[in-house]
Amino acid sequence: MAKGVHGSTRVLGAVLVVATLASAATACSDGAEPDRGAPAPAAGQQAPGLGQGQSAARALDAYVARVHKQRTARVLAAKKWGLAKPPLEAPAPPAAKPKITTRKGFETDGEGLPPVFTTVPTKQKVVFLTIDDGAEKDPELLRMMNELRIPYSAFLSDYVVKDDYGYFARMQKSQESGVSLHNHTLNHRYLPGLSYKQQKREICGMQDVIEKRFGKRPPLFRPPYGNYNEDTLRAAKSCGVKAVPLWASEAFPDHMEWREWDRDLHPGDIVLTHFRGKRDWKGSMPDMIRRVMNVITAKGYAVAKLEDYV
Repeated sequence: MAKGVHGSTRVLGAVLVVATLASAATACSDGAEPDRGAPAPAAGQQAPGLGQGQSAARALDAYVARVHKQRTARVLAAKKWGLAKPPLEAPAPPAAKPKITTRKGFETDGEGLPPVFTTVPTKQKVVFLTIDDGAEKDPELLRMMNELRIPYSAFLSDYVVKDDYGYFARMQKSQESGVSLHNHTLNHRYLPGLSYKQQKREICGMQDVIEKRFGKRPPLFRPPYGNYNEDTLRAAKSCGVKAVPLWASEAFPDHMEWREWDRDLHPGDIVLTHFRGKRDWKGSMPDMIRRVMNVITAKGYAVAKLEDYV
């Protein structure tokens, strides 16, 4: 009797897992060509030759094999790129994105403007990796991030990316879930020193460039040097910006810099780094990724995709 109960429980668990996976697969395959092979069973019927338990168990085995393959590949990639440990897997993103508000002390007098923040409100042990400007175009970075499956977001300035838009087009498509490209102005100028009209040109002009070159008007904007005023936020809002993420820490190839007094990571922190190479700092972009990922992983954090939360 006990054996039968255990067997039923196993099949039920497999069915539930597969039902969830099947639902996700259906959502991902929306619009795909239908299978023109054997006809599908009628509603309420099982596929010929397979009981419900057998079908569920096979799908579960396939899922487990796929996850195992991905994890093995990540372990091998971590060794290849010299990381101390493989990056931790990020948890599933929240069903509803958290409400983002302006960080205390970062407000302007204006109302209804895009929020300015350094940390996303979440209790999950995740941080977000962002890379600014676009001066260094290292192909090794694309390979490294893809093989390690580390999500990141790029904030681009046209004056340094316009000599090779193709690099960032490849970056955008370099990961299965995509790399998001956002606004860091046309010319990386100190915005509070400009008029409203000049700021609008810097910000909205870059919105236009990203839409034209990469197919999507970005919802996120980061002001150069993290400096802004009310005109900055009004100009950004006028051309479709929804939020202004700054940063809680900054990564270099040889050290980390921290905004907070405790010099540590916190759930939801945004990590800044730059597209730079050996001409500008003590190492390459892979060196920088190696440094920041060793810190993040050692502290028990995973890197999540910023756009899943904001």
